[in-house]
Amino acid sequence: MPTAWETFPVEVKGGLVTNVSPLQQGINMPGSARRLINFEPSIEGGYRRIQGFTEFDTAHIPPYGEPVVQGSGQSGTTLTLANIFISPEDGDTFTIAGVTGTYTIGTSGVSYSSANKTATLTLTSSLDSSPADKAAVTFTNRTSDLVEGIIYFKQKAVVYRNADLWESSGSGWTRINVPSYGTVLVNGGSQTGTSLAVDGLTATPQNGDTFTVAGIEKVYTITSAVTVSSGGATITISPALASSPADNAAVTFLSTDRSSGGKHRFARYNYTGSSTISGVDGSNAPFIYDGTTFTVLDDAPSEVIGAKHVVEFKNHTFYGKDNKLTFTIPYGETDFSAALGGGVISLPHEITGLIVFREQLIIFSRSKIHRLTGNTVSDFTLQPISLDIGCVQEDTIQEVGGDIAFLGPDGVRLLSATDRIGDFGLAVASRVIQSEVNTLVSGNTSFSSCVIRSKNQYRLFGYAASKTQDTAAGVLATQFADQTAQGMAWSELRGIMAYVADSVYSTADAEEVVLFANRDGYVYRMESGNSFNGSNIGAYYSTPYFAVNDPRLRKTFYKLTTYVDPEGSITGAVTPKLDFDQENTVQPPSIGISNTTATAAFYGVSSFGTGTYGGKLKYTFNNQLIGSGLTVSFQYFFDSTDPPFSLDAITVEYATNDRQ
Repeated sequence: MPTAWETFPVEVKGGLVTNVSPLQQGINMPGSARRLINFEPSIEGGYRRIQGFTEFDTAHIPPYGEPVVQGSGQSGTTLTLANIFISPEDGDTFTIAGVTGTYTIGTSGVSYSSANKTATLTLTSSLDSSPADKAAVTFTNRTSDLVEGIIYFKQKAVVYRNADLWESSGSGWTRINVPSYGTVLVNGGSQTGTSLAVDGLTATPQNGDTFTVAGIEKVYTITSAVTVSSGGATITISPALASSPADNAAVTFLSTDRSSGGKHRFARYNYTGSSTISGVDGSNAPFIYDGTTFTVLDDAPSEVIGAKHVVEFKNHTFYGKDNKLTFTIPYGETDFSAALGGGVISLPHEITGLIVFREQLIIFSRSKIHRLTGNTVSDFTLQPISLDIGCVQEDTIQEVGGDIAFLGPDGVRLLSATDRIGDFGLAVASRVIQSEVNTLVSGNTSFSSCVIRSKNQYRLFGYAASKTQDTAAGVLATQFADQTAQGMAWSELRGIMAYVADSVYSTADAEEVVLFANRDGYVYRMESGNSFNGSNIGAYYSTPYFAVNDPRLRKTFYKLTTYVDPEGSITGAVTPKLDFDQENTVQPPSIGISNTTATAAFYGVSSFGTGTYGGKLKYTFNNQLIGSGLTVSFQYFFDSTDPPFSLDAITVEYATNDRQ
């Protein structure tokens, strides 16, 4: 006969653990998880289903910049565009300002000139009417062009896609890579052909820049290097001038060529009282942008042109390219003069990341870590931290909870200061989920990361072109104790496809802003909403296999009570699994979990006139169980757009049977 009922309580904590045997985990870490997806170990206790993401701007980022019609009088099925820095593709569709209809590029219908920034298109249907010169051409969204850079700056998202940089406050995108060369005017009338004399220059225009001239048709592209003398220059252009411009006709620059840029990285700083960002892309000259003026550092040293990394440290801007670390003079964002405090430092290996940590600059390579201390070129000192461990994947380095997390060759490591001055710890923080991290690394080709400061949380995302949103994967870790790898509790992420990401606490917004983007042309705000931009959030939690009091005594299970901290409706199911879910073991059926019919009325669930306002949320779910076994695990599954909620604890009521 079964004995009296007993209760086995479990406090839900510890995060995902997959590096121990099932029985050990059930005995020693009953509150941990053997599967935990889209739940976050919460600093407020329990496992909280993650928040979703929403579109930061409902408009997509234009894929081809701001192309325009090149010359009036075009008709039929051929159309030439100017001011386009990336070649369109067959099948692309677009509209033309002032012309009725949507047009499609036909098969083998693109002839593109990268030198002239023009594209001649063959269309599948004739133009309804002749478009005006410089009429705006708007391409519909494309889903194959990556957003390769993102930063939140002055309450705007700044992004790089294809050849252009854009910014948005949430209501449309404005291109910012528009050069500022002064008040430029035509120098002399009656000019013709493929050269144009101008004056009023305060900086040097670049090969590939595009511009218009007041009073004449077409967009013109600079096709060779420019030499400026006393503010004047004669520039070589394409095409030939459509007509002779008037003397002192305004020259308006439209865009500077950023078409060869790759993955962008940014630094925020304030040297002059105005916040500024500097950006690098691994190919072009770096740029600086203060929210108004876009400046390209074309005159920077060769060690800076094509830099991959940038950071502000001790009022210098540091650029990392290959194994060279080049820095500006103090408070001088464009001046690299050695006589005034600029310089170059050589590292033993190629730089894979830079981050400022406790008054020192940490410099990562793939197999080494160094630190730079000091304040100016006169006392900068380079010292090694590790000579056999480094960061193997760029864009995984973040400061979280007073430590530096990064992806090393054997998992996510923490670079932590110790009680000894100048000493560091380098523990592997992800050892408890080593197989999941290995799968993440091997299954993806690029990585991004961010921190959520309000949650002491580090998030690492993998990206591969073959992945869809449903299969996009990542991991997150919540830090419960500073300077210890054992203080990190882990879970997995599914459904957040992030090629680039950024997070910052915005004083202007008085909140933390977390942004990410991928290849679909939109920017998303993480930690926003209860869905993945309208799609359900699938969340999974599987407990360890509980041996309860003795793994060799059979138990009869009667009741499961799940304790939650809800913020609204909850819809899900729990499935008991007996005896390690071995073959030929009869398993109980799934049990529904729902509070959508409780007395409280939830916005978006209940209807006016039928819900009870002021009712109480349901904090406990009692479910009757059937079945008996030596061990039991419970698999929770939620797939909905319900608000986040936390799983806090569970209790299992059972009776002990005889030993078998």
